Amino acid sequence: MHRFAGAIALFSIFATPVVADPIQQTKGSFEDKFRQLEDEDWPTPNAIRSATGAPGPEYWQQQADYVIKVTLDEAKRRLSGSSTISYTNNSPEGLSFLWVQMDQNRFRNDSMGELSATVSSTKKITYYAARRAVAMSKFKGGFDVSAVTDGAGNTLPHTIVDAMMRIDLPTPLAPGGKADIKIDYAYNIIEQKVFGGRGGYECFTKKDEDGNCIFEIAQWYPRISVFSDYEGWHNKTFLGRGEFTLEFGSYDVEITLPSDLIVASTGDLLNPGEVLSAAQRDRLSRSETAKKPVFIVTPAEAAAAEKRKTKGTKTWKFHADDVRDFAWAASRKFIWDSMGVQLNTKGSPDTIMAMSFYPKEAEPLWSAYSTKSVAHTVDVYSRFSTPYPWSKAISVNGPVGGMEYPMITFNGPRPVKDDDGNLSYSRRTKYGLISVIIHEIGHGFFPMTVNSDERQWTWMDEGLNTFTQFLAEREWEENYPSRRGEPKDIVGYMKSQNQVPIMTNSESILQFGNNAYGKPATALAILRETILGRELFDKAFSTYANRWRFKRPTPYDFFRTMEEVSGVDLDWFWRGWFYSTDHVDISIDSVVQGTINTTNPDVEADYLIEMDKTEPFPLSIERNAKIKKVTDKDPSTVDFYNKNDKRTVSKSDRKGYKKSYGKLEPWQKDVLAIKENFYLLTFSNVGGLVMPVLLELEYADGSKQSLRLPAEVWKSNPKTITTRVMSAKELVSVTVDPNWETADVNMDNNTFPRRIIPSRLKVYKGRKAPKNLMKDMDTAVNRDSLATHRVKESK
Repeated sequence: MHRFAGAIALFSIFATPVVADPIQQTKGSFEDKFRQLEDEDWPTPNAIRSATGAPGPEYWQQQADYVIKVTLDEAKRRLSGSSTISYTNNSPEGLSFLWVQMDQNRFRNDSMGELSATVSSTKKITYYAARRAVAMSKFKGGFDVSAVTDGAGNTLPHTIVDAMMRIDLPTPLAPGGKADIKIDYAYNIIEQKVFGGRGGYECFTKKDEDGNCIFEIAQWYPRISVFSDYEGWHNKTFLGRGEFTLEFGSYDVEITLPSDLIVASTGDLLNPGEVLSAAQRDRLSRSETAKKPVFIVTPAEAAAAEKRKTKGTKTWKFHADDVRDFAWAASRKFIWDSMGVQLNTKGSPDTIMAMSFYPKEAEPLWSAYSTKSVAHTVDVYSRFSTPYPWSKAISVNGPVGGMEYPMITFNGPRPVKDDDGNLSYSRRTKYGLISVIIHEIGHGFFPMTVNSDERQWTWMDEGLNTFTQFLAEREWEENYPSRRGEPKDIVGYMKSQNQVPIMTNSESILQFGNNAYGKPATALAILRETILGRELFDKAFSTYANRWRFKRPTPYDFFRTMEEVSGVDLDWFWRGWFYSTDHVDISIDSVVQGTINTTNPDVEADYLIEMDKTEPFPLSIERNAKIKKVTDKDPSTVDFYNKNDKRTVSKSDRKGYKKSYGKLEPWQKDVLAIKENFYLLTFSNVGGLVMPVLLELEYADGSKQSLRLPAEVWKSNPKTITTRVMSAKELVSVTVDPNWETADVNMDNNTFPRRIIPSRLKVYKGRKAPKNLMKDMDTAVNRDSLATHRVKESK
């Protein structure tokens, strides 16, 4: 008996090919999933941004150089100083004003970020939210600007608009011109654990701790806004989620603070002889060639500094080139370790210093994994994207869970202390630390080097970075517990209802982590492993990163580069994954086993007789078997047709066949002699997202065949298709996406015949007993009192 009984066809031979059902091609019912995005969705290429995805011959971007001098008042938790910005106008138009980002204004009570915040419940509030609300009502946040002047010291008119400031120039800044702006300012540093945010301080004030603090300082100076070819001034205010779009430049920074605080910072330290001991400088030098991390500030030195708290101040001086931002951290609690990384890659320094700064509370986890994770990230990302450009990469443990800046990152995971005071860490904490360090150091590539617009397109840095993080995690250890990247891990989000497309502005994204991190990372993993293959993808991806190194790409530059270098049209992929909320759900609906109709009436009659035998015997005939029929009682009712049924072949049938067969050409006769099976597989696209159809065909002899149909199989009908597979073997089962490559949300319809779905049933007792207040209060019933009460009631 055939395995696909009830789904068997005998092919007739036609001279014309099979075409799609014309009903599904009529106006209004056909959606072209392969329409070119160039036609209507992407901006027209020009001399600034090429159709190839590369910067055009007239590409330009602005430059902003900074000289910053600040003082940290540790007791008051306040930062004050001045920032001088030298702004170069490389655009082709004059500028009558400049916009500056004032991100600390986010923590003003009347900021748009605060006033636009909403709550999810009218019946409950978290401890954190309640504490923050009270703290915000008492905190004076935001920049205090005392002066805005030009290079000659003249006051410049300025207007603060929420977290932005417009500075009006006395005369327009001509193309190629330069303007110097000095801003004197101060602000109160937030307590990060109370207010949240991407920087702030954390103090260790419990009785068994030392009372010292860690300061992680970010968005700490007025930063010039971007003026670009595609948007002009990027002056959308900071609401708290859409991160930062910045210009490249050089920085000279002086940080004055208590003399016993250790500083980790963007840039190269210019005065180590003034701020580090001779022993520390010697260790730092030796760590450049070390095979494992070397302590620069030892645990013993950090412990002594915590207790000593010396008076006086020191000024740490740093310089950085080709960076779009600057951040730093300081604490007397810091243990500091370091090791050199030699990439031997053109475009990277000869030695990159991988460093970590952390308090004793981070041990023993941090000394074991932090700096090694930094070194691993710099190596892997440099191979897959673009060479790491700076002399160091730093991981700092403090209050911020995970945040990135050029050369420095803030990372939160640390061990926990049990009731006995012992420190330990869970599996989740260990891998959480490694992953967050890989992710935040990875931001040194996206967007700190490939300078995408974070506030407009979050996925361009978070998504690309999460994808490359996934590659780095896969090279850390076998079976690394990655949270994002594997197609199966995005399935829950893909089939959820509360979604917007990836190509959505940061402030409007729903399910932020899945949308901006998980989905684009998974899409790129699928593009690499399933659509393009590693060789084509890796070449295109690194070409994109190197083309836009120290430049500002848009999504269209990325899309065009990937297609241009790979040589594959991917508009269908971008449309489905980045411009829609469709999901992958490809169902195999039927399998028909077809064989060639020989047209020989004797052969075909035998075939039909065999097919008749596969049908169940009619129940009515079976139950009437003992009843004597008319033809049994009266033989005269039996004639020719009782002896010759509908399968009997006539002389005219044979004569007609002989005549028609004789007219066939030799190759046509060969076709009629084909013995192989033609299996017709019908699929429906339930989820709407067109994808390759990946098949595993299993045959009766136990062999298996892999068949990978390209996404273009859906080009004429994106809803349902039928494809043909020829084999001499007997097909017994078909599985769609057997290796879970495409993030198909419903594997139950991926097999034919359908399979029984296993489940593990959890046994439970039933509903919980209702709450018994008397029992909870340990109160017994006084039966005598109850009886007396009832007697009184009856009277």
